[in-house]
Amino acid sequence: MNLKSIIFTSTVILLATIELQAQQDDIFGIDTKAKRGRMSESNVGNIFRQGISNFSFEFSTGGSYLQNEMVFSSIAPNEYPISQFQNLDNTREIPANEIQNFKGDGLGVPVNLGAKLNLFDIFVIGGGYGREFGNMNNLEGADFRFDFDKSAYTIDKFYGTLGLVLYDAKKRVSFLKWRYRKYASQNVYMQSEKNQRMRQNYPWRFILEGEYGSLIVRNSPDERMATNNEPYYGVAFRLERQFSEYARFFVKTGAEFRNFTFMGSNIEEFQNIKQTVYGAQLGLSISLPGTKRCKVEGCGVVMKHLHNGVEYRGSSIFNLQNRKVGQWY
Repeated sequence: MNLKSIIFTSTVILLATIELQAQQDDIFGIDTKAKRGRMSESNVGNIFRQGISNFSFEFSTGGSYLQNEMVFSSIAPNEYPISQFQNLDNTREIPANEIQNFKGDGLGVPVNLGAKLNLFDIFVIGGGYGREFGNMNNLEGADFRFDFDKSAYTIDKFYGTLGLVLYDAKKRVSFLKWRYRKYASQNVYMQSEKNQRMRQNYPWRFILEGEYGSLIVRNSPDERMATNNEPYYGVAFRLERQFSEYARFFVKTGAEFRNFTFMGSNIEEFQNIKQTVYGAQLGLSISLPGTKRCKVEGCGVVMKHLHNGVEYRGSSIFNLQNRKVGQWY
């Protein structure tokens, strides 16, 4: 075989290989290349879908323990609902301007609806509305008790949050790279171990979260008790467990700090009630899917894939999109 025949034969084989590869790259319009595609065919739609994929909505509820404290001092103590409940053999009244410390507790059940915006997997900002039902016990001092009309209360909350992501899957990858930095690239065993651990699914996310908002008393334990129009603030630790790219459970524990006032008969005088709330909540968070569900006829792919350069998902938002062995059931 001469040189021209060899060149011609090689060219035919090369073209056939390229054509075969092109056919394999697009089966039913499915692009199998390992790259991230657009989320929409139009530029505006692509930007919009990339934007909404950072938003999520959540619902949570739980329980809380209330601690109330009042440093009482008045020129007319008899105008307040104070009774003596200890040392009844030595009955007395609180003198004017004498300082008395009252403390009490209670239980609450919060229900919250909120929205979050993820910023570069570093910060999470959000806001929401909450309603809290509960019971607040009377305040007790050394020998006296500060009596409320009733114990039940209902409070509405409007709040904003700012969270700092302490640890998640991306930070775990960075940590593993730092941990295995001492092993040379020629160490095949340790490099293989590092890569295998980096490819593992890590569903946990740890967030330190601050909360700031306002309170509206819908049902007060006493008609003279109300908020003092000061905002409340709180701090919490949040643990999320992802069961798909778009859905996750979370547990949140922390404390809130609030202030109330109790008005005296003289409108110019009032008593401050400082309230500390220790709570734990369990919730569900759902992210908006920026990637559309695949509706191409004849396509049965259940993982994320491309059609004509546009990314589609083949599964519900409650399932992992790119499931591995052991994650199908």
